[in-house]
Amino acid sequence: MQIKERASFLFLFGRQVFRIMFSLFYRWHIEGVENVPKSGGAIIAPNHMSFFDPPLTGSAMKRPLYFMAKKELFDIPVFGWIIRQTNAFPVKRDSQDMSAMRHAFSLLEQGHLLLMFPEGTRSKNGRLGKARAGSGMAACNAQAPLIPVKIENTNLMLKFRQIRIKYGTPIYPPKNFAKKDYVGLSQKVLDVVSKM
Repeated sequence: MQIKERASFLFLFGRQVFRIMFSLFYRWHIEGVENVPKSGGAIIAPNHMSFFDPPLTGSAMKRPLYFMAKKELFDIPVFGWIIRQTNAFPVKRDSQDMSAMRHAFSLLEQGHLLLMFPEGTRSKNGRLGKARAGSGMAACNAQAPLIPVKIENTNLMLKFRQIRIKYGTPIYPPKNFAKKDYVGLSQKVLDVVSKM
């Protein structure tokens, strides 16, 4: 079922603040944002180097973006409320949190955009990490396309290097799939990102 997308005032305000910050201080360069579907569920799948990757990815697009964040962040007074208002939902780290995954499936089936990192966690050296099953699982079960996204230089933000973000063309999951295909699909996204 397709539902009308809404964004809270805090989400819209925060996105505008980040747009100004990335433009003024990091001279951000955006390519391929037209590859993001104008409607319908899809997974935005970037490489991951920094805590700034979610707001960067979402600020470059017009549509609202949902994303997972580790459960502990929601227990922090005030901050937990803020991230809920900016479309985050909790996930238990280091476990197969099927409750969070079911919520992700539901968002995609309702026609929302969902941010998921194929690596599952941040790279500490700036290079692409190992593919994890999460984004491939969500794409297969919701039959939603993955949009590969290459992010550059967010690991060098203290050096104020130019930040670049490039959205690739959609990758569609197989209609017939098995659990073994989840990691393979995530790896396919990382392979595309590595060549962008």
